[in-house]
Order: sequence, then C-alpha cells, then structure tokens
Amino acid sequence: MKRKKGFYSISVVAKMFSVHQQTIRMYEKEGLISPKRTEGNTRLFSEEDVDRLEEVIHLTHKMGVNIAGVQMILKLQRKIKKLQAEMNKLFEQVQGNLEQERD
Repeated sequence: MKRKKGFYSISVVAKMFSVHQQTIRMYEKEGLISPKRTEGNTRLFSEEDVDRLEEVIHLTHKMGVNIAGVQMILKLQRKIKKLQAEMNKLFEQVQGNLEQERD
C-alpha cells in the first residue's frame, strides 16, 4: 500500500494491515512499537512506527514468531546495526591510515 508522509491514527494503521486495533495496542504494551501521543493521549504513528509495525506483523502473522521471539529479533537487529556502524568506522580509520602511509 502506498503511504503518504505524515502521522496516522490507530484506526488507519489497523486498516493498512488488516489487524484489529487491540492487536496494535498489545504490541505497544509489549514495547514492540512506541507511537507518539497527542496532548489528548491519541496515538500518532509515524512512518518509522508503521514500518516497525509492518515488521512485527510480518513476524507474528506470517512467520509465526511469538512476542518473545519478536523482541529477541528486534534486539538482535539493533545489536547488528550497532556492530555494523562500529565496523564501518573502524574500516574508515584503517583506510585513512593506509592512505597516510602511502603519502
């Protein structure tokens, strides 16, 4: 589904993924997603929230992963991303050192 940039209400997001609003609330309660709230306490889902929710729904509904499994997968993804950034930084440093030695 093509999405416009901006924020979405829980009802719109539920329709996007054909899930019940209560399912989305449960994912929020479990800490898998964390949409922003208005002053009136209405959930506002950003593009990043929607992308994360799409991943959670894929894992739970399509792949059959339970909530604990999803939490572990997301945690490992964050760790991999952090390690990749560290490796990239180290690679750039080594590359810079090699270039200095050539000069």
